[in-house]
Amino acid sequence: MNNKRILVIDDDHGTTLAFKLGLENHGFIVDTYNDPVIALRNFRPDFYDLLLIDVRMPSMNGFELCKEIGMVDKKQKICFMTSFKAYYDSLVTNYPGIKQQCFIQKPISIKGLVEKILLEIN
Repeated sequence: MNNKRILVIDDDHGTTLAFKLGLENHGFIVDTYNDPVIALRNFRPDFYDLLLIDVRMPSMNGFELCKEIGMVDKKQKICFMTSFKAYYDSLVTNYPGIKQQCFIQKPISIKGLVEKILLEIN
């Protein structure tokens, strides 16, 4: 059991459920939200080892959520998840203050997700 805390924020219920179950089977402690506004409202600084945030969500996109979280916790590690490769260029252009290099291309296997998470948190 690694006891690393992961927060998954994705508007797709199937994605959050699959990631939660798969990551918990690998020893992670996982919280999920399907609404970025509620996730932000309940976010606890210095609590999670890594946040997995979907880029395309209604009401607030992943980049906007990252920016808001950064105002509360500047050290929080974040990986963006997307099915669309072009979003990385959008991040650099539209959110120059966000220094994120971690992008997870969906779909991804749980094994691949675990490997990516371990790279980011270690």
